[in-house]
Amino acid sequence: MVFTQVLAIVIFLAMFLLIISEKWERHVITLSCGLLTLVLVFGVGMRSMKAVMDTLNIQGIFQTSFWYQAGEVSESSTGINWATIIFVAGMMIMVEGMAKAGFFRWLCMRIARMVSFQVIPIFITFMLLSGVLAMFIDSITVILFLAAVTIELAQLLKFDPVPMILSEIFCANLGGSATMCGDPPNIIIGTSMGYSFADFIQNTGLIAGLSLIVIIIYFYFVFRKELRQVTAQKQDPSNYPEPGQIITDKRSFGISCVIFLCAVVLLVSHAQTGLTVATIGVFIAAVTLIAAGKDAVSLLKKVDYKTLLFFVGLFIVVGGLEQTGVLELLAGLIETISGGQTMIMVAIIIILSAVASAFVDNIPFAATMIPVIRSLAEMNGLDTSVLAWTLAMGTDIGGSATPIGASANVVGIAVASKEGYLIGWGKYCKTMAPATIIVIAISMVMIYLRYF
Repeated sequence: MVFTQVLAIVIFLAMFLLIISEKWERHVITLSCGLLTLVLVFGVGMRSMKAVMDTLNIQGIFQTSFWYQAGEVSESSTGINWATIIFVAGMMIMVEGMAKAGFFRWLCMRIARMVSFQVIPIFITFMLLSGVLAMFIDSITVILFLAAVTIELAQLLKFDPVPMILSEIFCANLGGSATMCGDPPNIIIGTSMGYSFADFIQNTGLIAGLSLIVIIIYFYFVFRKELRQVTAQKQDPSNYPEPGQIITDKRSFGISCVIFLCAVVLLVSHAQTGLTVATIGVFIAAVTLIAAGKDAVSLLKKVDYKTLLFFVGLFIVVGGLEQTGVLELLAGLIETISGGQTMIMVAIIIILSAVASAFVDNIPFAATMIPVIRSLAEMNGLDTSVLAWTLAMGTDIGGSATPIGASANVVGIAVASKEGYLIGWGKYCKTMAPATIIVIAISMVMIYLRYF
């Protein structure tokens, strides 16, 4: 077992270093490392076909619970998360349909005229919008939507969209931490431990709200030089068309708006309806393609399949860490190091979960940590909820630190890259890692002040 654990860690680290090097395309790296995991870790090391099947997780697609879940959300998160991949693909098709109908250009002109074509107000507005929307809609959808609008505005007003996209990604992850439906780890924590939407709002919501204010100020000062350079270029409103002139096909525009509103309603209410994100993704994609008619094939061709393949490879490699018990060992360190001291325990949980979530998928890590925090609470006579909020903030925010830490990061970078705006690891981490540290520090202080 030790050999397979070391092997799984080596493959993961190799994948990580190769992605940072940016010598090959990301999906090629993750798929290659995923294949090595299947052959070397599961085949040679574990000699377990069950581990292979559990990680590929194809059988899960054919289960009723994959498409419809009555009652509690399933805690199963082993291997490839096909629900996320199907959902992302569906949202990509919807966004491409909205772009073709001119929705984003229309929205661009609306926003630009509302703020007199000033970039700084747009910058602040989009950060707030990203944080608030991510409280109720999956952050992947929020970033797909806002990144597309941001790039349209950047091309219109002649500014670099990368600072704005990075800010939107962070605020989306931060907003997702505020509610039970905002981020997948919160859904797992809430359903496993019996917490409601209101419980999250009253606890993680307050932390996220204060952090959002601080983060907006942080990003403004980080990017103020770029923003002021654009602001210095006076924009003449008469040079730009009226929003209504952007719409060339009112029928397609109207249908796109209705489809987007349906997606929002379905995502906000999916806990009540029982429809999973996979079902919602397939439904939205199908409706978009039907509405597109003869243009359906062109929409399918525009889907970013490289990003979807990147997810597949990444899930397999992280599955290697799951199947060999590496994540469980990582979680078990807390019990040993903390020694029963509550404040040290909270610090270890939030820091460890943040660091781990920056490099591995935060969904399996959150699921792995739940029994650990339960046993820690019982052994030390603590309120379980305190450790639950600590775990939620650490896993939700930690993923923002690196380009592969959260799905929203991967999608946002992919949208920018598709339009020719490359965001490397250096550029990403230089801004996002300090922001992550700031929010983790705020979270820790607020937890200490409120619960101790």
